Amino acid sequence: MLAGEAMVAIWNGIAPEGRDEFYAWHNDEHIPERVGIPGFRRGRRYIAADVATRPEFFTLYELETLQVAQGQDYATRLNAPTPWTKRVTAHFRDTFRVLAKVADSRGPGMGGALLTIRFDLDDATVLRHLLADAANAPRVCGVHLGAGDRAASAVQSAESQGRTDIKPPPGWFLLVEATDPAAFDGLLPHEALANAGAHGMERGIYRLEYIRGRTAWSA
Repeated sequence: MLAGEAMVAIWNGIAPEGRDEFYAWHNDEHIPERVGIPGFRRGRRYIAADVATRPEFFTLYELETLQVAQGQDYATRLNAPTPWTKRVTAHFRDTFRVLAKVADSRGPGMGGALLTIRFDLDDATVLRHLLADAANAPRVCGVHLGAGDRAASAVQSAESQGRTDIKPPPGWFLLVEATDPAAFDGLLPHEALANAGAHGMERGIYRLEYIRGRTAWSA
């Protein structure tokens, strides 16, 4: 199960010349800053597990409620980016960022491998049996469905101002956690999701790089 009722999910690439600084900033400033915001419970970063997965990085923040992502504490951080944040995000490529409610969350724990599927969907109820089947698959640790709030995700801030890398947020996304990438073979195939009404699907397989819980933070 996820650690809250909402998520901030971010997929992004990084230009080669900004890669080393991205790691230093993300580990030492950005994730600690974010999980220091009241209502943010946990932050994780993943990296692509195969050459077909794009963008290369996926970051997940678990929040108490969606109101946390729309609240003043988070807005204050977004509208006062540090110089390091401005410098590093200038190297971001193909960024998909979405504020989302947790529509469904199953499973006992976290896994070192993660399958993400971004898509659009008219009615999530038809996905329920697919989620149940996936949650019971061998070596799967958790299955989570995010319902994106496109209006909230599109709110501009000082941090996003002038950036050309930001893409439209997905309406829905699935996160499947497992012990290893091979556990995803044959899981939630394109045809099954399409038959359930999903379209515009983008699939990626990631491995966990870093995780951090609540942090006392001051800029």
